[in-house]
Amino acid sequence: MQSVKVTQIFEHMRGLFGETPKVELDYKTDIDLLVAVILSAQCTDVRVNKVTKELFKKYKTAADYAAADAAQFERDIHSCGFYRNKAKNIIGMARTVLSEFDGKIPDAMSDLLKLPGVGRKTASVFLAEFYKKPAIAVDTHVIRVGGRLGLTKSKNPGVIERDLMKLVDEGNWRKVNLYLVLFGRYYCKAIKPLCIDCKLRKLCGNI
Repeated sequence: MQSVKVTQIFEHMRGLFGETPKVELDYKTDIDLLVAVILSAQCTDVRVNKVTKELFKKYKTAADYAAADAAQFERDIHSCGFYRNKAKNIIGMARTVLSEFDGKIPDAMSDLLKLPGVGRKTASVFLAEFYKKPAIAVDTHVIRVGGRLGLTKSKNPGVIERDLMKLVDEGNWRKVNLYLVLFGRYYCKAIKPLCIDCKLRKLCGNI
């Protein structure tokens, strides 16, 4: 059972972001979402959405990405940063999906981790959002906010994931990542966090 502290944090964030928070990446299909999550590494969701608005008109299926010209694809995603590596990974991911998974993005962590460009964080975001499976993705926001609110003492993503899984009821695993990400993005910022009006101040180790 969740502690009173964790429940209090959830209640506050539910008030801010609603009962069913969603990723801020635009997508319609499984391949759309996975491509968007790969592009979002070290890039803002706002920027990714600007790029994918045109990208998704051009590439609609895994076969489209698999057949993409690498140089052209690099130009298509250039403004997302690290475009050469991301282009290589996305094209490689699509080819692997076609060759090993019959063109469908797999719904198991072990299979997702076989795809180029897909690490545990990316796989967790995808599983939680698209397949609605219990998973916790740990990014910089989760590391920062989790530490400030005393949900973990670690900076290691794997350890933080396990800490949160112990603290949070499994039925809330899908939410915990999004709540912490959104809270970190808009309130508990890395620089100039909005501490004065924060109702979680008494739980925070940042002040």
